[in-house]
Amino acid sequence: MRVMTVCLALLSTPVAAHEFWIEPLEWQIAADDMVRAELVNGDRFEGIRYAFLPQRFESFTLHANGAQRPVEGRLGARPALEMPAPAEGLLVAAYVSEPSVLTYDDRAVFDRFVDHKDLGAVAEDHAARGLPEVGFKEAFTRYSKALIGVGDAEGSDTRLGLATELVALDNPYTGALAEGLRVRLFMGDAPRAKAQVELFARDAEGAVELTLHRTDAEGVAVLPVEAGHDYLASAVVLREPSATLAEETGAVWESLWAALSFAVPD
Repeated sequence: MRVMTVCLALLSTPVAAHEFWIEPLEWQIAADDMVRAELVNGDRFEGIRYAFLPQRFESFTLHANGAQRPVEGRLGARPALEMPAPAEGLLVAAYVSEPSVLTYDDRAVFDRFVDHKDLGAVAEDHAARGLPEVGFKEAFTRYSKALIGVGDAEGSDTRLGLATELVALDNPYTGALAEGLRVRLFMGDAPRAKAQVELFARDAEGAVELTLHRTDAEGVAVLPVEAGHDYLASAVVLREPSATLAEETGAVWESLWAALSFAVPD
């Protein structure tokens, strides 16, 4: 496991809501086209675009028609994903980062993050564990997916077994979405009930709107979508790290970020 350190001052919003997502240059491509996508760290569809750097990720894969293949690239290449489409249909790109660590030198920033992400009674837990008010560390890992339509774009998203994962239950390129697009949120092998899901929607002019949603008892949230928009769905869980992770990183909290990006065509 490789661990990277992040300076909190560089995060993009006052609540440290630093999303990480896969953003294709084109959401729909012909069956014989190249798949090209950026890795983006930021907020509201704006952020830093990362190059292909294997030291930053645990896995970076493409999934189509039940087959998986690793993303291959030249060190430092941008966009980070540039490969021939492996098959016609709905293509799933998946990225699992190596853990990163940040230090909170301002307790208010941590509290705003917890509130914004609806992470529960963390303040009480923090105090009960006897943790310091400042100077404590959080380890975080990204579990990001993107849905790309190749050719006829037929098919469905699939559960990849990520530690936390958003799975689309409808195909955004071929499905009837008048009632919204359904996603199921997983934590381990179990659906995560009553959890907040953020949805960033970007229209053709680049305007971005954020709405908040909640999963039901089966871990399903129905996301309102419109034609001609790009979307990023995100959900975060915060927990006490394992003894191994705590020893390796010095972290007293661990956050796991699930992301799912897709578009709904005109």
